[in-house]
Amino acid sequence: MVKNAFKSSSLEKCPDQLNITGFLSTGIIGTQLQRTIEWADTDAAGHHHNSVIMRFVEAAEAKLFRELGHYQYFGIAPRVRHEIDYRSKLFFGQTVSTALILTHIGTSSMEFSFKVWGHSHEKRQGMLAAEGKFVTVCVPVGYESSAPWSEELRAALEAPASEVIATR
Repeated sequence: MVKNAFKSSSLEKCPDQLNITGFLSTGIIGTQLQRTIEWADTDAAGHHHNSVIMRFVEAAEAKLFRELGHYQYFGIAPRVRHEIDYRSKLFFGQTVSTALILTHIGTSSMEFSFKVWGHSHEKRQGMLAAEGKFVTVCVPVGYESSAPWSEELRAALEAPASEVIATR
């Protein structure tokens, strides 16, 4: 998890490390993860299926809220909007880095931005594969419309990194 600063991790092989670092530093809070494109992630054209991008982004979102210890987020935060710009293809066996940042916390909504990079693979250079954003809204169990985020969740998202680490 990153709070306005990025600490080096296992991304050294990614040619866009500076891009990942810079991107993560622009959010309120963020995280990153790596995955490999598996055979099931590809389509008949031989490259990634469009749905794999959102699956990687959702995995990063889940990682962020698990790191914060806010598991209740998962059952109350449906997506109300998402958009993805596809920039390049990803191929079977290719390592992929996904970075996710929280860009805005509203009364009952949150906006996230993400970027997905493919690492160098089989004579292909690493490059940005997709970028986009999505919005979630707090809809507590049993409700039919949105409600404010809990103060506890807002505090965890807005706390400096040292406070988040100290409370875990």
